[in-house]
Amino acid sequence: MASVFKHIALTVAIGCAGLGQAWAQTAAQSMATGPLKGEVVKIAWIDPLSGLMAGVGQNQLKSFQFLAEYFNRRNPAGVTFEITGIDNKLSPQETLNALKSVIDQGVRYVVQGDGSGAAAAIIDGVAKHNERNPGKEVLFVNYAAMDPDFTNSKCSYWHFRVDADTSMKMEALTTYIKDQPDIKKVFLINQNYAHGVQVVKFARENLARKRPDIQIVGDDLHPLAQVRDFAPYVAKIKASGADTVITGNWGSDLALLIRAANDAGLNNVKFYTYYGGITGAPTALGANAAGRVYQIAYNATNMPGEIGTLMGDFKKRFNEDMYTGAVYHTYAMLGEAMAKARSSDPVKVAAALEGLKFKSFNGDVEMRRTDHQLQQTLYLSVWQKTDAKNPMQAENTGHAFVPVKVYEPYVASTPTSCQMKRPG
Repeated sequence: MASVFKHIALTVAIGCAGLGQAWAQTAAQSMATGPLKGEVVKIAWIDPLSGLMAGVGQNQLKSFQFLAEYFNRRNPAGVTFEITGIDNKLSPQETLNALKSVIDQGVRYVVQGDGSGAAAAIIDGVAKHNERNPGKEVLFVNYAAMDPDFTNSKCSYWHFRVDADTSMKMEALTTYIKDQPDIKKVFLINQNYAHGVQVVKFARENLARKRPDIQIVGDDLHPLAQVRDFAPYVAKIKASGADTVITGNWGSDLALLIRAANDAGLNNVKFYTYYGGITGAPTALGANAAGRVYQIAYNATNMPGEIGTLMGDFKKRFNEDMYTGAVYHTYAMLGEAMAKARSSDPVKVAAALEGLKFKSFNGDVEMRRTDHQLQQTLYLSVWQKTDAKNPMQAENTGHAFVPVKVYEPYVASTPTSCQMKRPG
């Protein structure tokens, strides 16, 4: 049959070719020997590989491929992860088409993250498929689509999110902002879709609760991945007298916003972002943004230990930054759950995932049973020049996001209204 895989399918090569020497030696010494040794687990990655967000998607697909090589050598289940990438053009309908195609080809694990509209389509599509096809269930790991509704009113047993959601990151971010007396006037600018609307909602609620003296002096929503000139938006920020901007923008929408702010000489305003470190944004930031741009995330440019080595090796191979740490979460979590279940059957793995506690690159994490939302440490980082303590550069700019605050999982954890419907 004709397949959407035809022109853009990319399959992981097994082994350690091209990796840093020390990493490769460690990997070779820790070849996975678990209960499912030799079993292949096929995973479909469904996200943008074309359009304005193509750079983000391409980087994330490389991250999934690269870390598959690593985890194929050391996951406790002993499975081999095989990744295939499909371009959904950031479209929910294209996402559904891709989902149907991969299911028809026997794939039972799907990962996606760029765009909550696409994530909603997968959640709904997977739930309907599983209900109609017992014995052929599919499991969805969401690595970046942050709409809190997915683990609240729209929660699904077959959906597991390994990124912190919009509300969790805003909880941590405003915990920092409340202690900054120089922040008095805030402008909100966000993409006009689920995530951006939720950023606005939770920013307003959290600031009103923690710093009621702060004024919201502007609130703009713009089309997702369509704006090429943010000068008019920056002019409004400038005219508002804002001293601070809060934005959940990502990809080209953040890079172009920052570039327009720099071009307009908006040097007296701080930016608090969710995605300052992803493709294009660090280059747009440059030296002018040092000390003025912050990021709330589960990682930073220079991470210690194992993940730091992996980030360095990724950069050597691709000359790109590996910033999507949730990819690591995905493999670590699936490997632990499959070892626990002694099976790669999504039904048994889903049951093993509920309440699973495991170690990841940012410490001890837990997949909360009530709503399938990963609980994890978050970092508030600032853009600054690299130094001996933080030598790795973001996009070869000579700068990096360096943590100024570390928030333990309980700080950012938010309650859930999920009424989980479990099979049977």
